[in-house]
Amino acid sequence: MSDFLSRSSATPPADMVARKEAMMNAVRQEMAIQNAQELMNVGIVIAYLRTYITEDNVMQKANERCYAKCVPKPGDSLSSSEQTCLGRCLTVNIVSRAYTARIGKERDARQAAGL
Repeated sequence: MSDFLSRSSATPPADMVARKEAMMNAVRQEMAIQNAQELMNVGIVIAYLRTYITEDNVMQKANERCYAKCVPKPGDSLSSSEQTCLGRCLTVNIVSRAYTARIGKERDARQAAGL
């Protein structure tokens, strides 16, 4: 009986220590993967927000330029010619930005393909 009691207070068997260490390593690795995924998601959100803010700033500048060009004397309302001018000006800016973005994507695709 004393032999049994002395074993229980002794150090655990090597295989038990190894299993415990393996389990702890697996948990650490899983936590590291989760942290990396979370950081990647945060990075994606930040990149999206930067793009959105940049596009919003560009559109605001386009609005300001078009307004300055099309509305020489601001008043309570826009005349039909001012409305037409603003519509055309903003359309040109939007189409131009879309075209420029498409050309940039095509260029990036060619560079990625090594052409």
